[in-house]
Amino acid sequence: MEEFVRAGSIAEIPEGELRAFELPAGRVCLAHSGGEVYAVGDECTHQGCSLAEDGELKDDETIECVCHGSLFDLSTGEPTRGPAMDPLPVFQVRITDGWVEVGPPIEE
Repeated sequence: MEEFVRAGSIAEIPEGELRAFELPAGRVCLAHSGGEVYAVGDECTHQGCSLAEDGELKDDETIECVCHGSLFDLSTGEPTRGPAMDPLPVFQVRITDGWVEVGPPIEE
């Protein structure tokens, strides 16, 4: 994915909520937390559970996969608690005229 793609409106992702969207890059989980919108791959890197369906925001920058308890940093995708050992892909996000747009992955 080289360009930004409209995922949905900011109103579709209330503060403190997670939503999944199918984009050209695959299924992406959008998290609206602490006034920011984050975009990460929707599949937990442990056993593939959907973070949008089986995830929970723990604080402003952490998402938990409740299937097995893995925690991930929303900014970096890095696991902060296992059993997951691999990071989530993290995507660029911008808000344009009330729409959430997801861009290319952020490369570390």
